[in-house]
Amino acid sequence: MDLKLYYQKIRDVEAKIVEAFPVVVSRETGDGGKEGMLTETTRAIAAKMIADGAARLAKPEEVKAFQEGRAEAVRLVEEAAAAAKVQFTMFPTSELSRLRGALRPAKD
Repeated sequence: MDLKLYYQKIRDVEAKIVEAFPVVVSRETGDGGKEGMLTETTRAIAAKMIADGAARLAKPEEVKAFQEGRAEAVRLVEEAAAAAKVQFTMFPTSELSRLRGALRPAKD
């Protein structure tokens, strides 16, 4: 393997990628890589994966679906975090005594 050609190929692929963080779709590989997994990564890593044949750039509709799915996952996590919050109010003892006094029936 000629390393100069290999790294030149990576640089050429990287120059063609316009996004700062492109979405790539994995390809099945002999070492256990799964087909169709979408990942957002840096241009340099995406270029290396493409040059190695382990991935391809995602199509615009795949990118849109990936981003919508990620946004939905973030929304669900934020909802779960908000539901898990315990809210309480602190007030002085004098205020507690005043409230307790207001609840007791007045004696005639």
